[in-house]
Amino acid sequence: MKTTALSYRTLFLSDIHLGTKDTHSEQLIDFLRHVQCEQLYLLGDIIDMWKARSGWHWPQRSHNVVHLILDKARNGTEVTYVPGNHDESMRGYADTLFEGVRITLEAEHVTADGRRLLLLHGDEFDNAVKHSRLLRLIGIGAYDVLLMLNRWQNLLRRRLGLNHWSLAGFLKQRATRAVRHIEHYEHAAAHEAARRGFDGVVCGHIHRAAHKQIAGVTYLNTGDWVESCTAIAEDHHGQLHLICWPLQRSHLLDTRLPADLQPVRVAA
Repeated sequence: MKTTALSYRTLFLSDIHLGTKDTHSEQLIDFLRHVQCEQLYLLGDIIDMWKARSGWHWPQRSHNVVHLILDKARNGTEVTYVPGNHDESMRGYADTLFEGVRITLEAEHVTADGRRLLLLHGDEFDNAVKHSRLLRLIGIGAYDVLLMLNRWQNLLRRRLGLNHWSLAGFLKQRATRAVRHIEHYEHAAAHEAARRGFDGVVCGHIHRAAHKQIAGVTYLNTGDWVESCTAIAEDHHGQLHLICWPLQRSHLLDTRLPADLQPVRVAA
């Protein structure tokens, strides 16, 4: 049964990567069933079309995610889809409407308290993706190996009764080069928002959820549904919140987390 316990003015999601074995679609289904919003922004890499050539994985729960999003569009939620690099073929359909979902290359959102936010996927700030196909492929290969190791070590953790833990997220926090890359990315996104006169920027792409101030600009990253199960939410007063689901689920809903949905911890 679908129940809605949380109401937001706006939700921002990205990097779901449907079509891969690593997307936490069960947690996303649970999240979508428990929230309602006036506006929903999908900021890229929703469907991982790169995997269509090398290991497409599309179980029923992937269909369920798509159907829940389309249901929201049919029932009054304004849904905007900004394609990313993994679903870049959808960029060819910019400025069109599909099943009630508006497709656009970027968007602007004005919060309830009047702040202007630039919305985009963010791959344009990642030099490795933008300028070098070879570096992109090397990065994809290394990340795929990390996610495979994630699956195996979390299978063992579940058998030991331990919570989900992201090896990829841990390494991104500890590797100096990765930390520096993330910082450069964040500052590039904030600089672009400031250059164009926006109060803030909301993006995804690097799978690193964040809500911070950079040089007077609000920088928000939606994170992902592969490692951290995170989203950005705007309440009805215009305040922006970073949600890590299902880690915060019990607190937000005041109900217990189902036994089959293990908490996914996001690094501080």
